[in-house]
Amino acid sequence: MDQHTTSALTVWHDGACPLCRREIAVMRRLDRAGAIDFIDVAAEDAACPIDRRDLLARFHARENGVLLSGAAAFAAMWRAIPLLRPLGLAARSPIVLAGLEQLYLLFLRARPLLQRTMRKWERT
Repeated sequence: MDQHTTSALTVWHDGACPLCRREIAVMRRLDRAGAIDFIDVAAEDAACPIDRRDLLARFHARENGVLLSGAAAFAAMWRAIPLLRPLGLAARSPIVLAGLEQLYLLFLRARPLLQRTMRKWERT
């Protein structure tokens, strides 16, 4: 059985990515109720429901047993955090979610450059 089953929401993130580390740190602080089970996919012992490469390529979450990816996964995470819940609820609209997914795809294209920039900042 998966060791991460206490939360209604599980989020897989890339702990080796400086962008992801910062974002997840913010989400952990906002998740005061502990509603989200965060799993670092970069860890060797991480429980992965799909291929690790797929989990590293796109953001994934499992909400109420349903595996989500991309903007839908972000929206699920937002719904679990009271401060961000209105954004997550708005993303239940197919039009809003489609727009967020397009923004997420743009981000994925810029991600390698942003990661390199963040790594340079971390070294200085």
